[in-house]
Amino acid sequence: MPEHDWNAHYASGFMPWDSDEPDPALVATVEGGTISAGRTLEVGCGTGTNALWLAARGFDVLGVDVSPLAIDRARAKLGDAASACRFEVCDFLTDPPQGVFDFVLDRGCFHAFDAPEVRARFAALVAGVLAPGGLWLSLIGSTEGGSRDTGPPRRSARDIASAVEPALEIVELRAIHFDLHVEVPPAAWLCLSRVRAFPAQLTTGS
Repeated sequence: MPEHDWNAHYASGFMPWDSDEPDPALVATVEGGTISAGRTLEVGCGTGTNALWLAARGFDVLGVDVSPLAIDRARAKLGDAASACRFEVCDFLTDPPQGVFDFVLDRGCFHAFDAPEVRARFAALVAGVLAPGGLWLSLIGSTEGGSRDTGPPRRSARDIASAVEPALEIVELRAIHFDLHVEVPPAAWLCLSRVRAFPAQLTTGS
């Protein structure tokens, strides 16, 4: 992960990304039937809100996060969901979980990396754990919207395509907003990808 002390955020209580409610874009995608229940990995699960929401709807979920404090808080929420959801401390970039997953979710993890090559590595690692036909839903800060000094990192559509397309096929890329309960929610991208059936093809000019 980047040189950033995520544990310090959880220790201080500064977690603007953690609304304690499932992400509306995730909810809409699942309830709309785009994603079916199956073996699921959430990268950067934080305190487990989205993972637990998925588990309650029949998904078998592994939530991972680089912050031990986040994982402790996620485990404290498990309750009756313990059979369908588990949480582990994990640095996805250096030691991704073993196995394959039908669905991978990250809400604000991919966009945390400033270096293009690291974002490309993240996408390639996602491709490596996706089952055939599996889907990756990534919710990413956007370059759209007015200027701001705080909020999620900004990535352009080109940033996303450059990182994702070598390893995965982009099924959908559309503009949304992060629901952070602020007066002007920050612009974001919803990116849905799957493992390629064929390698990306370069343009052939005349």
